[in-house]
Amino acid sequence: MPHMFIFGLGYSAKRIKRSLGGMGWTVSGTGREGDFAFDDSEAVRRALATADAVLSSVPPADDSDPVLDRYSSDLAHAWLGYLSSTGVYGDTGGAWVDETAPLGGGRRTARAACDRAWLERGARVFRLPGIYGPGRSALERVREGRAQRIDLPYQVFSRIHANDIASGVIAALGAPAGAYNLADDSPSSQNAVIEEACRLLGAEPAPAVPLEDAGLSPQARAFYSENRRVANGKARRVLGWRPRFATYREGLADCLRRSSP
Repeated sequence: MPHMFIFGLGYSAKRIKRSLGGMGWTVSGTGREGDFAFDDSEAVRRALATADAVLSSVPPADDSDPVLDRYSSDLAHAWLGYLSSTGVYGDTGGAWVDETAPLGGGRRTARAACDRAWLERGARVFRLPGIYGPGRSALERVREGRAQRIDLPYQVFSRIHANDIASGVIAALGAPAGAYNLADDSPSSQNAVIEEACRLLGAEPAPAVPLEDAGLSPQARAFYSENRRVANGKARRVLGWRPRFATYREGLADCLRRSSP
């Protein structure tokens, strides 16, 4: 029975674990839903020694990669994976980007450095845009009265349903090392997503407000400062992967079904 060790069993990685379990894999790891504390080096190294594959979903900390900093010498596995971010591409003014685009020009310089470090180790690096799924989507923001529409007519970005992340990682189990964008087929504005969530819930969308009046956190303001469309052609060609939720419409409808009593 093959064994994957996952650093950081959080929201997205749990779905990967569930998919692997359905294929007969055993999965262990660190994180909120994990078996080991990240700092328990002895136990983690014992588990790594029995693993056939290793995946990290741990983000940068203090401008470096915590997994590589602590466990680099223990990662000689034939299959390595890393959940990265399409934020490594920076702002493209709404233009399409693929895996050949330069990295590190945006606000996520530490993420870009970690992305490169995993590639240098021969990993499959999955670059992910905005992640959503059951319990973590625009539907919750609308229900809780937190959904804002920002008056930025040309802002556009890509997103990915968490279950499509899992299917992309599964598709890459027999694939060559390299970077893969896992994104849906329909980049669109955040406002369009909020409006669809409102439609599904029978709610009236809030009026659009200027960015400077929205009371956003610095992190949220930084999100709106970048504008890009992410191409998923390489994952389609090389992995044979297709997003089940090709647009936010199908994805939000799925989230609503799963949250309905």
